[in-house]
Amino acid sequence: MKVTITHIDTACVLININGFKILTDPTLDQKDGFFPQYVSSPMAFSKKYCSPALSLDEIGTIDLVLLSHDHHSDNLDKKGRIFIQTVPIVLSTKDAVKRLKNTNTIGLDDWQEYSIETEKVKNLKITAIPAQHTNIKRLNKVMGKVIGFVIEWEGQQNGCLYISGDTVLFDGLYELEKRKKVDIAILHLGAGAFPYLKKNLRVTMNGEEAIAATQLLNPNIVIPIHYEGWWHFKQSVKSLKNEIEKSVVKEKFLWLESGVQTIL
Repeated sequence: MKVTITHIDTACVLININGFKILTDPTLDQKDGFFPQYVSSPMAFSKKYCSPALSLDEIGTIDLVLLSHDHHSDNLDKKGRIFIQTVPIVLSTKDAVKRLKNTNTIGLDDWQEYSIETEKVKNLKITAIPAQHTNIKRLNKVMGKVIGFVIEWEGQQNGCLYISGDTVLFDGLYELEKRKKVDIAILHLGAGAFPYLKKNLRVTMNGEEAIAATQLLNPNIVIPIHYEGWWHFKQSVKSLKNEIEKSVVKEKFLWLESGVQTIL
């Protein structure tokens, strides 16, 4: 079973499992734009500094989109919204289904499983994993519902593939450790923050939490994404990489080169 991953933009990666193509959090707009980060209040804005590494033609036909949430532009932007209408199935939150109004979007509750019939991958199954999009728990509802995903299929020998979605380290990840053996963990990092909304608010993991999540889940491979290219990512790439390189789990980290297909 050949499995590859290609980083395209922010949290957008192309996962190819034996020819079955999965795209996550489609952000396909070009750089140098100011984007509203919320569909609903509170309003926040950010600027994008990087463009997608692949064109729509290079991405090609997609079988499935895993959308952690629809209401932030660094996870689903204008071109991404148009693109997902061309995909047979989009799995996301139930709130996303209400807002997007796309007939191909299916909303999942935490821990809900969804099986996909395809001749390319036997017993392909997606499970929605809880995510908490703020380090201030009482603001979780304000920040909006987010999920991560676990991808499983017949023949996996070392565990599942986990995609964190935009989350901090919270009790949902401890529950994941109890329920699943994780082989590959794709973590959304960047220490996203909007200090003018709330001084101590952070909406994604920083390097310290990435290290702690790695120690908790003990995957064989950790792939950091969602850590550069936007104004609201408050931990610099240099700081993040230095922090990881000084940790005891540094050998687990696989840093992707955008646009380059990597075999897993």
